[in-house]
Amino acid sequence: MLIAIGTKNKAKTGAVEAVVKQCINEELVFEHIEVASGVSVQPMTDAETREGAINRAKNTSNVSNADFSFGLEGGVKEIDGVMYVCNWGALVLKNGHVITAAGAQIPLPETVAEAVKSGRELGPVMDEYTQQNDIRQHSGAIGIFTQDFVDRKEMFEHVIKLLIGQYFFQKA
Repeated sequence: MLIAIGTKNKAKTGAVEAVVKQCINEELVFEHIEVASGVSVQPMTDAETREGAINRAKNTSNVSNADFSFGLEGGVKEIDGVMYVCNWGALVLKNGHVITAAGAQIPLPETVAEAVKSGRELGPVMDEYTQQNDIRQHSGAIGIFTQDFVDRKEMFEHVIKLLIGQYFFQKA
């Protein structure tokens, strides 16, 4: 079974590979394909983040002959003046059917939120905040702000489980 992932981000590809290996008892081949999200570099709403995940999955499906094409997108959204991290995933089947799911959401500290509101992307803001490089490839904001009780890979694993679970439900 060919599984395509619309990114080369280690946290995202690691999440897809871990969950698919756990849930699908077949010989698996994984492709990591860098594709466009078709949304802002920093999605600012749930809707835009969801659209980015769907676009990534569709764009991956368009360039691969995969049985499953995954798209994952991280973004932010604001509720009552508080900025939250939001995450979405999409699974496109070979027949073009699209399945979506959202992940965990937690509030960002005000200093980080203000930097994002000023037009900066969360990833580089987090690198500065933590004085580390490429946080989005590892713990992510969610890992930093949960003391790694939940890191970015684990958060996306939950999204992938929701996608695959829906696939099996719809298939039943």
